[in-house]
Amino acid sequence: MIYDIRHVTTYSYESPVSFARCSLRLAPVSIGGQQLVSHSVEIKPGPAVRTQRTDFFGTQTENILIESPHRVLRIDSRSRVYVERDAPGRGDDSPSWESVREASYDSSDLSAASPIGYVFASPLVPIQSAVTAYASISFSEGCGILAGAVDLMHRIRTEFKYDPKATVISTPLAEVLEKRHGVCQDFAHIMISGLRGLGLPAAYVSGYLRTIPPPGKARLQGADATHAWVSVWCGKELGWIGFDPTNDILVENDHIVLAVGRDFSDVSPVDGVIVGSRKQKLAVAVDVLLVE
Repeated sequence: MIYDIRHVTTYSYESPVSFARCSLRLAPVSIGGQQLVSHSVEIKPGPAVRTQRTDFFGTQTENILIESPHRVLRIDSRSRVYVERDAPGRGDDSPSWESVREASYDSSDLSAASPIGYVFASPLVPIQSAVTAYASISFSEGCGILAGAVDLMHRIRTEFKYDPKATVISTPLAEVLEKRHGVCQDFAHIMISGLRGLGLPAAYVSGYLRTIPPPGKARLQGADATHAWVSVWCGKELGWIGFDPTNDILVENDHIVLAVGRDFSDVSPVDGVIVGSRKQKLAVAVDVLLVE
């Protein structure tokens, strides 16, 4: 499948901002069944400096510096991506989760694709006994890694309520587990923390999910959104497999990967600092269009 993606981020400030420094992670990565065809970003007001680098995780990061006073910052990202991947069946055979745990610790690979980089706590995903205990229910002795991850994903989907007003990025993981409310970012963090608590490698994935309007309804422009899910290392033969706990589905061709990291702090599409005062408003509009 080929997708055209438009991701527009607009900051509106109550008073003029004299300086802004931002990091943009808006170019979808070429990874596992996905290939970036083209990408461009238009920024208004125009930056005085634009530099690009590829971070440790393989994400193309653009750093911008704006020195002209402004009350609106608009970042318009456009990408074309080719996606062709197959997900395993939910009931397929897979190595035991214990063997996958041992294999991950035995890895001598220090690249971004190595499982060893995703078994420890990270800034937004602490390893907590309560979360580990929650995840362990899905992993009985000798259980296949795939079956266990599918069960954990399903339980998060059915036992947690999607509620955009329940959390913010700084909401502690323990509070999310207690309230059982949150958004895709929270569900991904809960699943990752539970898996890492069991010694299993799990990465945070930021991206887009193709949405289809209800029958008879027109597709609303800009109504799509960024999404988050989990990538689990399932052993040397199966490799990394995507699990979407928000929707209880394995990742296939409707998911477009933007960036991969240890948690949201590694993959935030736009972050940075400004010099200004008073309030600001953020608006994000996303379109994911199937070309063919």
